[in-house]
Amino acid sequence: MKPLNYYFIGAGSWFLAFGIQSVVFAWLVTMALNETADRVGIAQMAFMLPTMIFVLLGGSLADHYGGKRMAIIGHILASLAPLFLAMTVLTGELTYTSVIIFAVIMGTAQALITPARDGLLPLVAAGKIQRLVVQVSMIQFGIQAFGFLIAAFADDLGAATMLLLQMTALLIGMFAFIKLKLPYQPPAKADSHLFKQIAESVKEGFQTVKASPDLRIVAFQNMAMGTFFMGSYIVTIPLLIREFYQGGSVELSWLNGANSAGIVLTILYLMRKGDIQRQGRALLLAQGFGSVALACGGLGLGFYTLLASVFVWGMCGGFALTMSRTIMQERAPEKQRARIMAFYSFSLLGAVPLGALLSGYLVRWLGPSDALLVSCFSMLVFVLFTSLRSVLWGLDAKSATN
Repeated sequence: MKPLNYYFIGAGSWFLAFGIQSVVFAWLVTMALNETADRVGIAQMAFMLPTMIFVLLGGSLADHYGGKRMAIIGHILASLAPLFLAMTVLTGELTYTSVIIFAVIMGTAQALITPARDGLLPLVAAGKIQRLVVQVSMIQFGIQAFGFLIAAFADDLGAATMLLLQMTALLIGMFAFIKLKLPYQPPAKADSHLFKQIAESVKEGFQTVKASPDLRIVAFQNMAMGTFFMGSYIVTIPLLIREFYQGGSVELSWLNGANSAGIVLTILYLMRKGDIQRQGRALLLAQGFGSVALACGGLGLGFYTLLASVFVWGMCGGFALTMSRTIMQERAPEKQRARIMAFYSFSLLGAVPLGALLSGYLVRWLGPSDALLVSCFSMLVFVLFTSLRSVLWGLDAKSATN
């Protein structure tokens, strides 16, 4: 089997596991444990906070030891988290604390896996990066949608079954990365200066992003998206479903599925159309229209209106995620690619803990509908400011340099 196929299996297994988790985790905290809005926000923050703290270290470790090794280690660590939580469910010991422990373990594993997987992408690409980024995105959200479908049966099959299925998917990914054949990468020699080397490596990657206007503005854009969009998606919308529509795992799955369906539709369009030249402009327009679309879901017009708004928001997200990832991949120096992509993940996922905490308190103060409107308006203001005051509007594929 070709290395690219093993890469797709390894990446797809994580996306499947993440799809299951996206529904089950929100369902456990919001519906099963019936936690308050601020505690829902704190639980989601506990998942994303380790990513923010460790993802830069994960990128440096991937550059130092090789992305394949770190991806394998990350999958092993990740598989322990659902096993632990499944045991607490089966023994009747499920608590808010056990959910937090699960979130911390999974967040730490994600900090290792994400930059390692992104750093491996050019090694198996053998062609245009943007085209493969689009294909990986297609796999990501297509398989995640299947994970959402599986998780829709959480009310009937129970949390333990869902968690054990998640663990199985992660173990499949581990074996796929073990079978992935790459040019030989000799293991780095451990010495007393290892952590100093890693710290210097992280600093070097930071300086590269800081020195590049293109990389820097994408990082800021990702931070805004993580704060205003992702925080709302993982905290405000589940609470909106609980408070306004008395929903459960089925409704959560439909919402996640609508988002993924929108993203997949956009990716299919991109695969048919080919490369986008005005990458920065496409990114900004997608974020602007996405702000308006998601805000419509907070108007209280019914569950199907919320579904439609999330679907359109997902379509915009397909453009935004693909363009931002492509800009970072194309402009990252070859020897720092895992570190730069770690900064990409850091800027996007690292902002989500703040967004989750902010969304939890906004819901507590304003209610879920108004909280969603405030977040979307804030994102729209940021997009307008960025369009007028940065290089992103005029950024295109021709300006990419390594």
